[in-house]
Amino acid sequence: MEIVLRLLWAFLIGGAFCVVAQVLIDKTALTPARILVGFVVAGVLLGALGLYKPLVEFAGAGATTPLTGFGYLIYKGVREAVDARGLVGALTGGLTAAAGGTAAALVFGLLAAAVCRGGKPRG
Repeated sequence: MEIVLRLLWAFLIGGAFCVVAQVLIDKTALTPARILVGFVVAGVLLGALGLYKPLVEFAGAGATTPLTGFGYLIYKGVREAVDARGLVGALTGGLTAAAGGTAAALVFGLLAAAVCRGGKPRG
């Protein structure tokens, strides 16, 4: 039963991020690109203020999968790299922390492009 509750919270928290984004798209003049960048910056700022870690512990993938989670990941990488290497870590930490997910997105995007053409499956 505990796993079902954790999945439910992840779904609800992740869905809440989507609702906020959709309301911003529908009710403001902000472009989707600006909203996405705002979510990443919000994740960095909330991580720096210590507010995002409790949300990650509570909601799991519901908090780490949206773009705010990507911002939090960048913050964590920079923080750890600065602690380990000093000021140079501020330049390298975000890149190394996000490298695995970014590489996976590129590989899967390439595979999807190889299989699909113009939105229509080949065959």
